[in-house]
Amino acid sequence: MVTVYDVEARKFVERAADRLKEFEAIKAPQWMAFVKSGAGRERAPQQANFWYLRCGSLLRKLYVGGSKGVSRFRTAYGSKKSYGVRRKHFTKSGGSIIRKGLQQLEKAGLVTKVKKEGRVLTAKGRAFMDSVAKDVK
Repeated sequence: MVTVYDVEARKFVERAADRLKEFEAIKAPQWMAFVKSGAGRERAPQQANFWYLRCGSLLRKLYVGGSKGVSRFRTAYGSKKSYGVRRKHFTKSGGSIIRKGLQQLEKAGLVTKVKKEGRVLTAKGRAFMDSVAKDVK
């Protein structure tokens, strides 16, 4: 049986993004075209399907790393912020994109919220991830 661990991450996330477009509950908000993904970024994301790629990446991180909350995701997607002449320092990414993405994944039934642990994949979510991994392989 093929799992997420057996597949290259980039190919998996791209295929998951394509499959997530089929869910009615997962749609990019209107403001997504105008906001940066974090304080360390200079521009808004340029990819047309950024929202679906981020949701696919969130699912993969939940599958591989177990339960996580928004704060841990903010750290994982963070980057270094340029201060011009001064040194660069790490800053967390924005939480709204992550939070809204997780809420939409909850509405789709792929993720559930657990108190004191954060978000966890459901059985439907694991089955979805395994089917995507099988498609990629």
